[in-house]
Amino acid sequence: QVQLVESGGGLVQAGGSLRLSCAASGRTFSRYVMGWFRQAPGKEREFVAAISENGGSTTYASSVKGRFTISRDNAKNTVYLQMNSLKPEDTAVYYCAADEYKGLQPSRRYDYWGQGTQVTVSS
Repeated sequence: QVQLVESGGGLVQAGGSLRLSCAASGRTFSRYVMGWFRQAPGKEREFVAAISENGGSTTYASSVKGRFTISRDNAKNTVYLQMNSLKPEDTAVYYCAADEYKGLQPSRRYDYWGQGTQVTVSS
């Protein structure tokens, strides 16, 4: 069992940057694949990025590749999402997710989810 708490969301102008954090409880954080997802109003939740247990592998949605960077600090039980060159279409609630099953496929299942943090990008 793991509990996830996101932070770092807010209001930013287009072209700006934000860094989201997701703090996980428990002693086995390093066993979990971690992912970031987002859901905009009226839209389905979509995959943003994922990172392997040791941080050695990452994958991104095409819409954020080159602008967003996922990373993790297993000593701090935290995963990050650095978001640069933000666009109004990045406006959404951002969620982090965790699962022990290996693999970074965007469509994979995650068992544990945070409550989300709002990111709003103004034009």
